[in-house]
Amino acid sequence: MLHTPIHASWTNQIEIFFPIGQRKVVQPNDFTDLTAVRDRLRAFEDRYNLTAQPFQWKFTTSDLGDLLARLDRHTLADRQEESSVSLAA
Repeated sequence: MLHTPIHASWTNQIEIFFPIGQRKVVQPNDFTDLTAVRDRLRAFEDRYNLTAQPFQWKFTTSDLGDLLARLDRHTLADRQEESSVSLAA
């Protein structure tokens, strides 16, 4: 069983969990049969559930506002650059 935060979409958490399993368990693909794959995945699941800990979100709404403002500045600068290039042509 995978315990996900109650405030997050479970699909987002699954999309994070499966690539971890792929990188740490399935690659390299050196299995002799499906039983070996199953056993390694179950061992990883057990270990992950024992060591997994909740994390504290550090990205605040003010951080989001700052990020959006920076993106707006870049978008505006890109538009101005495109305008000056098209005028020069």
